[in-house]
Amino acid sequence: MFIDGQRTAANGYESPPGSVVWRADPFAALSTHSLYAILKARVDIFVVEQICPYPELDDEDQTALHLQGWNAEGLAAYARILPPDSAGRVWIGRVLVPAASRRSGAGKELMQQALAVTRNHFPGCPIWIGAQLRLRGFYQALGFRAEGLPYLEDDIPHIKMSHAS
Repeated sequence: MFIDGQRTAANGYESPPGSVVWRADPFAALSTHSLYAILKARVDIFVVEQICPYPELDDEDQTALHLQGWNAEGLAAYARILPPDSAGRVWIGRVLVPAASRRSGAGKELMQQALAVTRNHFPGCPIWIGAQLRLRGFYQALGFRAEGLPYLEDDIPHIKMSHAS
């Protein structure tokens, strides 16, 4: 995207070529451009790409932290961090890397950033994810361990995982 003749990410923040700029914003701090890019990526991946019609807008966004990784092309990675639930667990979800940024290490960097942001904002809280079962090994390599048996969420096999923080 070009703004005033300079190449910038869709959210208006410049990113040096080949690098990612990370931001963790509460809902109220998201710009309209950032929010649109996030919601578009979530629908493009979770509804269209995965052929999974479900209500993507679930009323959790307003209380969440939105971790965004921006590069010169736009949104390169995203995860939503929910505040502690009734059991004190913090959930990292809606983890995504658009097709253009896959196989670049962006997913690993995203989860490392998500863990750091979660520890900073919610110190001492257990960190959980509801991982797609096919990505279990990816998350295990980042220190997550499976908890319980696989289950179906929107007809996609998932497994709950906790992080040994």
